Amino acid sequence: MLQKKGVCFWMSWRMRRRSRTICLSLAFVTIFLHLLLALVFFSIHHLPCDAPLPPRTHVLRDLAQCNTSMRVRGNSEPPTDSIQRHTPYEESKKEPNGNALPGKIFPLKGSKSTQTMQKGAGQYGNESGDSDLLKLKALFDHPLYNVPGPVVPEDDWLLKVKPKAKASERSSQMWESDTLDRYEDTQWNRSSDSHPPWLRFHLGISRWELYPHRAPTMEPLIQQLTAHPIVSAVQKSGGTQLKLVMSFPNYGQALFKPKKQERDEETNYNLYYFSDYERHNAEIAAFHLDRILGYRRIPPVAGRLVDVVKEIKDVTTDRKLAKTFFNSPVGNVCFYGQCSYYCSTEHAICGQPRDLEASLAVMLPDLSLATRRTWRSPWRRSYSRSKRAKWETDPNYCTTVKKTPPYDKGTRLVDFMDMVILDFLMSNMDRHHYETFEKFGNNTFLLHLDNGRAFGRHSKDEPSILAPLEQCCRIRHSTWQRLRLLSLPQYCISDVMRASLSQDPLHKVAPLLSEPHLAALSRRLKTVLEIVTRCQERQKKDGRAEDVIYDDLAYLKQSAEQ
Repeated sequence: MLQKKGVCFWMSWRMRRRSRTICLSLAFVTIFLHLLLALVFFSIHHLPCDAPLPPRTHVLRDLAQCNTSMRVRGNSEPPTDSIQRHTPYEESKKEPNGNALPGKIFPLKGSKSTQTMQKGAGQYGNESGDSDLLKLKALFDHPLYNVPGPVVPEDDWLLKVKPKAKASERSSQMWESDTLDRYEDTQWNRSSDSHPPWLRFHLGISRWELYPHRAPTMEPLIQQLTAHPIVSAVQKSGGTQLKLVMSFPNYGQALFKPKKQERDEETNYNLYYFSDYERHNAEIAAFHLDRILGYRRIPPVAGRLVDVVKEIKDVTTDRKLAKTFFNSPVGNVCFYGQCSYYCSTEHAICGQPRDLEASLAVMLPDLSLATRRTWRSPWRRSYSRSKRAKWETDPNYCTTVKKTPPYDKGTRLVDFMDMVILDFLMSNMDRHHYETFEKFGNNTFLLHLDNGRAFGRHSKDEPSILAPLEQCCRIRHSTWQRLRLLSLPQYCISDVMRASLSQDPLHKVAPLLSEPHLAALSRRLKTVLEIVTRCQERQKKDGRAEDVIYDDLAYLKQSAEQ
């Protein structure tokens, strides 16, 4: 019995000793693992935050270089990534004579949008940014952009100030505000110094352009769009997507289009062009490209960070719009308005939590003062998923168009080709109509309005947009010369576009066009030049090579001399 108890005692002692050994071993292992994790943590913690960029990040930037001896990536192969460049904001630069550099846009110092954007200022690309700005300045200084024009006759101005009134009638000739709440109590007389920027812009519209090449009104006008207080916001009637009309204290107005998707997000390949979103950055980029091409047919547009509550909800008098505001589950302020498409809670426009990116375009003169005529594009798409338009099936379609007024005489046909080239460069398939000012009849420029569906895809070009140019083989001489100029490395269209867009306030948040979109501009420009060259070769065989180029430069020089 005693022997049995001794055996039991010995076995229990052995088990306790073994369990103690196991516990000690586990404790040592645990301590070792904790020390190892601590070492790993501290080694990661002390790594630099900004790791060097991989070599691939410079590939897309190099694609945008205008080198005619190298072929850019094919249309069918989309880029695998997109790199955004951030350049620090440039303060106002002046030429020796005191004039502002062309292409510069200057937001007001101290404004909320400017302060917010300065926080996001980038740290890369200083040298390339300065180089691009020099290219932009050289481009706008080139003689092709400074061709002396004739004195504009009185009847070729869209609007004009009434003649000086008699002393007894002077009070009726003054622009007097009705002292509405939040509006400025100002008086405008015949002197242009008393006119607000938007009125000076309206009075500067002529038969041939919306504003001159070196318009002195451009800087204060852009400042108004980017920093002037917003005192009213109402929804614009018509259209398929949400747009607002914003009013300023000096009675100026701007068309507001909000951000709906990220800049790098391409249009879904399974969507038809008429189902695409309208993009705020496309409206801004279209204005800059229009200037770079020397057209000046798009009203000035600028980007702005808008406070959804303070600058829309609190100042709107539109009851239908006011009812659509709500707070999202994460606390962002949203609204959706009322329109034909994309106006629902599923497609709401939301701030972050209240700041919202948007484009603001200067409104044209009211229709009661300057009526506009809407023209249906001869190359309008069918807007059907199955039906094709006549120009898509008839190879001789342009022959019929050339015999049809107003394309049978004057500059209307080459004006239309200018618009076609603009649309192809920015891949805008949604040009079903265009407008002109009725006062000028058929002999005037075309307004390039509503460009929100441009810059949707950078990895694919749409050759059907160039069908009018390819079928008609007609182009303005000045346009042809500027396109060739923009294909040269010293005036590369991708670089000057980058420089021009860098002056917009929203560039501080992120570049308005990604590098693949800028590279696409150079690629598409090359396609346009190739088509015109083929037209010249084809017409040369028929002995009609001069029919391709409409010589407007000779006419301009002759008019200037007279």
